[in-house]
Order: sequence, then C-alpha cells, then structure tokens
Amino acid sequence: MGVLKKFEQRLEGLVNGTFAKVFKSEVQPVEIAGALQRECDNNATIWNRDRTVVPNDFIVELSAPDYERLSPYSGQLGDELAGMVRDYAKQQRYTFMGPIKVNLEKAEDLDTGLYRVRSRTLASSSSQQAPAAPAPGRPAQGAQGGGYGYPPAAPAGAPPMPATPPPGARPGGSGYPQPAGQRPTGTPTSGGRPRYWIEINGTRHQISRPTLVMGRSTDADVRIDDPGVSRRHCEIRTGTPSTIQDLGSTNGIVVDGQHTTRATLRDGSRIVVGSTTVIYRQAEG
Repeated sequence: MGVLKKFEQRLEGLVNGTFAKVFKSEVQPVEIAGALQRECDNNATIWNRDRTVVPNDFIVELSAPDYERLSPYSGQLGDELAGMVRDYAKQQRYTFMGPIKVNLEKAEDLDTGLYRVRSRTLASSSSQQAPAAPAPGRPAQGAQGGGYGYPPAAPAGAPPMPATPPPGARPGGSGYPQPAGQRPTGTPTSGGRPRYWIEINGTRHQISRPTLVMGRSTDADVRIDDPGVSRRHCEIRTGTPSTIQDLGSTNGIVVDGQHTTRATLRDGSRIVVGSTTVIYRQAEG
C-alpha cells in the first residue's frame, strides 16, 4: 500500500472528530502530503553510494482562509505529515540530518486553495558527524547545522553556508527563503498576474514556473502514478496562449477529445494521459 494511501486512511478515522473542519478547506491534507513527497524528491542530495539526504524541516504556506481553517489543528496535522514524510523516506531509502518538522504559515499573497512548500535540511545538535565525502560536485546539504533554504541560526564558530545550493536544488519556489522580487512566473499574487494550475483527481497543483513537466518519473514536476504514463510524458508552457507538448511519450496525449502532439490550452481544457484526466486552469490575478 502506498504511503499517501496509508496517510489518507489514518486521517479517515478523524474526519468526524478532530479533523472535521480541516476537510472543509480548499487545500486538503493529502494534497499537502503529496507536495512534501515531491519536495523530498526534488531536493534529495547524494552523499555517497549508500546515503541520500533529504530535507527534514518544512514550512507549508497557505492562503489566509485556508490557514485560518487548518491552524487550530496544526500541531496534530504537522505530526501526521511528519510521520508520512518519515514513511516515504523509508520507502525511498532517504535519510535525514535531524528530526522531521512540518509547520503551517500564513501567506498573504496566496489565494484560497493554493499553497507553497519550503524546506531545508537542518542537522540536529546531537547528530553524529556528517559523512566525510559527499558526491562529486555536490556540496553536502545540511552540514554544519544548517542547510539550503530558509536561514537557520548558525552555531557559534560555524563557517558560512555556501552562497548557492548544489546542482538540482531549488532556492526559492519550493525551497525557502524566496527573495523578494524573484518569485517564479505564475506564482499567485494580488498584483494582477495570471495564475495557472492543474487539477488531477481533485488535487490542485500550482504551476509556479513557465513550464511544468508531467510524468511517472521522480524528475517530473508533477508525478502521475499511472502505468500508461511515460516517465516524462508531456510539458505545459504557460503564456498567451498556454500550450501543451507531448515529449515523445508511448501513449501520447488527448486534449479536449483530440489525440495530438501539441495543442493550445484554455481554462478548463481536459488533458488525458494514460488513463488519467488532467484539468488545466488559468485565471487573472
């Protein structure tokens, strides 16, 4: 049984109790859980052949309405999400530098139903000495009691953190802090920018960069667990107009009922990949 399914089942018994109001919010706990899994995959750092380190300290930024609904249960929900991350890491053979923490924060620039995940690798003060040799060309993430992402409190005498993350890590966007004025194109704000997202089986995925790749691979921006979906199946490019391009997939794409390799997208376009239906959405900010 998949980790997300187990997470859902653990929460099902609480729907009529502690978490009853949580499930009335636009952002669902399982949606956040999936985002945390992707955050681990996208920021995994190889130390050596036997150890891959992933972030262990997460902040989930929510719109003001969603935060108000979820915050009364943030402690229990954070514990459940941390447990899910631990289970997923065990399944993927990931390791952590310190205890897993998941906190909720309010973000005024997000609309209801949209969220942003930020993470860092943070070593605990009691952790053992880090492995001596990270993979060639990839600085050790989380060494010296800190990590890439939001700035930790530096221990006395600790050397400064590197100015840039290792290849493959993402400053800002899904890793934090995100410098002012450098938010990715399409991040929802109150400044009138267009907003783009897709919906898969009722789960909403924000498109926060100019392109979004869907596929079965962990390298895809949105992972689709469907045997009919290729590892890198197709790519959405946002703009005026937005388009979708098949990336040489085995089964191709169907857009609004038409089998195609490239198509223009409109708000509400239905994209079929394998046996999965994806709804493309866009709106003015």
